[in-house]
Amino acid sequence: MKNEESKTVAAYTLGCKVNQYDSDAVVEKFIKDGYTLVDFSESADVYLVNTCTVTHLSDRKCRQMLRRTKKINPSSILIAMGCYAQIAKEKLQEEVPEIDIIVGTDNRNSIIDLIRLFKDNNIKNDITNIMDVEEYEELSISTTTSKTRAYLKIQEGCNNYCSYCIIPYVRGKIRSRKENNVLAEAIRLSKANFKEIVLTGIHVASYGKDLVDTNLISIIKKIAKIDGIQRIRLSSIEPTIIDDEFVDMLKTTPKICDHFHLSLQSGSDTVLKRMNRKYNTQTYLDSVKKLRSIMPNVGLTTDIIVGFPGETEEEFLSTLEFVDKIGFLDVHIFPYSKRDGTIAAKMDNQLDAHVKEVRAKKLKEVVNRNRNKFIKNMIGKEVEILFENNTQGFTSNYVRVDVESGGLLNNLVKINKLTYNMLEGSIVE
Repeated sequence: MKNEESKTVAAYTLGCKVNQYDSDAVVEKFIKDGYTLVDFSESADVYLVNTCTVTHLSDRKCRQMLRRTKKINPSSILIAMGCYAQIAKEKLQEEVPEIDIIVGTDNRNSIIDLIRLFKDNNIKNDITNIMDVEEYEELSISTTTSKTRAYLKIQEGCNNYCSYCIIPYVRGKIRSRKENNVLAEAIRLSKANFKEIVLTGIHVASYGKDLVDTNLISIIKKIAKIDGIQRIRLSSIEPTIIDDEFVDMLKTTPKICDHFHLSLQSGSDTVLKRMNRKYNTQTYLDSVKKLRSIMPNVGLTTDIIVGFPGETEEEFLSTLEFVDKIGFLDVHIFPYSKRDGTIAAKMDNQLDAHVKEVRAKKLKEVVNRNRNKFIKNMIGKEVEILFENNTQGFTSNYVRVDVESGGLLNNLVKINKLTYNMLEGSIVE
């Protein structure tokens, strides 16, 4: 490594917004320890690659990135962190010998200490049994690369064990962040002039279930009272959380954005049962109706897995019809990826890749049609925009708008037209 006065670190994140938050929090620790953050393409003393394992493609991308990274500066220390590192440390040690330190989804607070130990003792990994971890690892951020929106992680782990999902095995049981730490970070972000807070976690709806006297609704209401925060957005939630208490909270907390990523995965009840999801399509539809009854322009996004083991043509058509019925703003489409260690990986009738590809294409056509219909309905309306740069921003229901001249928030923008899948508007004087 270079001399102590010029320590540098570079970070690369694969996967979800929770991973990005974890990376930002660890990088902030490096900076507090005297490191300078540099671009990942530059020569650095330490490279941090935060890995993802949600699909086989994710695994491959992680290995490719890790192999490529050490070539930038062969004398650097290369750290593999995150979900894929948690579950595949032996494979990484065998196939990517360039890695110097492996850290999973816990003990990230100790990474800088591990670097010092590595230099002295050549310690290779610090992977704990994540299923034994009971406490939320306190990671925090005070700023992000975004100008106006900040993610705030409130929860870790998942207890649902959906039959296709590897995440509970790499993130562990649900652990909620202490309420005072959540609120303290929200205040810091507000003082740093972030206008929108996005509450995120592995299973946000479970926040507070392992704590006393708090839950998701409680923490939202308290964040909403913080001066300076003008929008609160939620990352992925499930339809079962949309009960009367949740609806009442929406009615009395106007800072909550009229956009929800409402997890679905399939529009077929038989597939949902095989997936071990805790709801059916009627539950989902009822939740959507509740949201639209108080937020008529609510933007709904979701995830759909196509080609789940045993998915028949009839079951897939049920998904097409249900997605069309809901009229989503957008859908993330995932061809089913077999994950060793999950129940679905052992199921009979694993579908051919070509079948998944064809079904994904058909579903995409339905999604695009509904998305275009949704955003066209916004033409002529006056909406509030949170600008992310000089000319672009998002509405509260999560539609990107291009505006001739920008601002921050509380600028009313009239939507004028749709050009190449982008809404264009002008500030209302």
